[in-house]
Parts: sequence; structure tokens; C-alpha cells
Amino acid sequence: MHSSDQPSAITTAGPEDRERIMATIVLAFATDPITRFAAPTATRFLEVIGDFMTAFGGRAFDHGTAWLANDGEAAALWLPPGVEPDGETMMGLLSEGVSNDRLEDMAGIFGQMEHYHPKEEHWYLPIIGADPQYLGQGLGGALMKHGCARIDEDGLPAYLESSNPRNISLYERHGFEVMGEIRSGNAPVMTPMYRPARR
Repeated sequence: MHSSDQPSAITTAGPEDRERIMATIVLAFATDPITRFAAPTATRFLEVIGDFMTAFGGRAFDHGTAWLANDGEAAALWLPPGVEPDGETMMGLLSEGVSNDRLEDMAGIFGQMEHYHPKEEHWYLPIIGADPQYLGQGLGGALMKHGCARIDEDGLPAYLESSNPRNISLYERHGFEVMGEIRSGNAPVMTPMYRPARR
């Protein structure tokens, strides 16, 4: 087991790492409030989550901005300026995978995410997560520190949505500020957060 008093080793993942790292992400989101609202049964969750998360943040692997802690115990998939999630695939998976009684609420969530998303050049963090076996070891903090240092090289702002209230304090420690709340029907609240540019 990795001792928390040792620094986490942060490395860059390439396209060849995508499959194994998406397995870490799937485990990380197994208890995520908004993800499990969209896919409440285990079978539905496992059927759609890997493809959905790959469409959401997988382009990071092609741009050298998928960063791993301890070779995959945790991962952060950052999208650099000008790189967007694969929205078309995401919406297709949403309409196929989410039950009709929850689809309208999820569509509302994504509409509001679009509203908060910055229009100026920025870095976007769609996905960060740890294999639950390694929670509490500072991996998320190490990944955030690494990502924010890279962003500060560009002197650009950054943006994310927190789908789990427990993570807000982590993001605040790295300079992100709450912008508001994303609410839609019975879906759990998401929190859009913005980190101003540091020059």
C-alpha cells in the first residue's frame, strides 16, 4: 500500500493507457451522486459509464493532458484550450442509457453546464477520480497541484463542475471558486467552479 507520507508520482498517460485508466475512472464514479442518478442500477452503470466517460474526457489521452498518480491509482483528464468533449457521443449515450423518467433532468443538467462553461480560452477538467482502494492518500491533491501548475504556465483560467459535494473543498484549496449551482428536477446538485488566470 502506498504510504501517504511519500509524494505521489505524477506521470502522463498516452492513448495506449486509455483502457486501463478508464477502468480506474469507472471505479471512481461508482458512488458519484450524479452518475448514479443517471445510471442507478449496477448493470446500466457498467454498460454505459466507460464509453460515456471516454467521450467526456478521453481526448486528454491524445493531447498529453491525462495525468496519473502512482501509475493509475488515480487520474485527472484535463482538456486544454480548444479541445472539447465528444458531445455528440455523450448525448447519444445519455438518450440510450438513461431511463425516460430521469432523461429530462439530465438534459437540464447538461444545458446548465453549457451555460456556466467559460467562453474565453481556458483549461477544462471534466474528470478526476481515484480507485476507491486508494482514497484518502492525497492523490487527488497531487493531481490538482500538477494540473494547476501546468495551467499557470499558460496564464489561463480553468473550469470544472463538481459532481460530488465532498470534493468542493479540494478544488477550493487549489484556487477554484464556486460560481453557482446546477439544479434540474430531482437530479443531485452539481457545482460549477472557476479558477481565475494567474499570471
